[in-house]
Amino acid sequence: MTEADCTVLQGRPEDAESRIAKERETYDRLDKLGINYSRVDHASADTIEQCAQIGKVLGAPICKNLFLCNTQKTTFYLLLMPGDKPFKTKLLSPQLGCSRLSFAPAEYMEQLINCTAGSASVLGLFYDRECRVQLLMDKDLLNEKYFGCHPCVNTSSIGIETSQLLERILPACGHSPIFVEL
Repeated sequence: MTEADCTVLQGRPEDAESRIAKERETYDRLDKLGINYSRVDHASADTIEQCAQIGKVLGAPICKNLFLCNTQKTTFYLLLMPGDKPFKTKLLSPQLGCSRLSFAPAEYMEQLINCTAGSASVLGLFYDRECRVQLLMDKDLLNEKYFGCHPCVNTSSIGIETSQLLERILPACGHSPIFVEL
């Protein structure tokens, strides 16, 4: 994917009604909150390498979104971290006071945050009305002015101000992050 492959647009797509429900609902929620965002539509992007290219075009780094759980599959986490950092559970688990974490089965991600593998997004927390998923954010993300993510589908990406994510979107979702160092 190159810059020539993507066009940066502002706000919801003109053809929003032809998009799948969870994508439309994401735009509806952002618009209702008065969040300004840029958007890039693209081919399916489900790897961090593809997302890094899109993030460059968007001007908003797209981070890794890892959906994790404990061994018993009773506690779930959505970890947001810079795309260029390797994930090491041995660094994360002690910060949370829990045993080793693993990737949660895809069916839990769909059930709890309405995202499929390759499209996990912090915006999926709008669907976690019972707050069963704890948001974890690497502290390094706070150094970025802009934040990029998928609108619950991996054929589009949006860029928003990090401050808007923290101060308006997450409170509207009923979630507050635990900041971790990885």
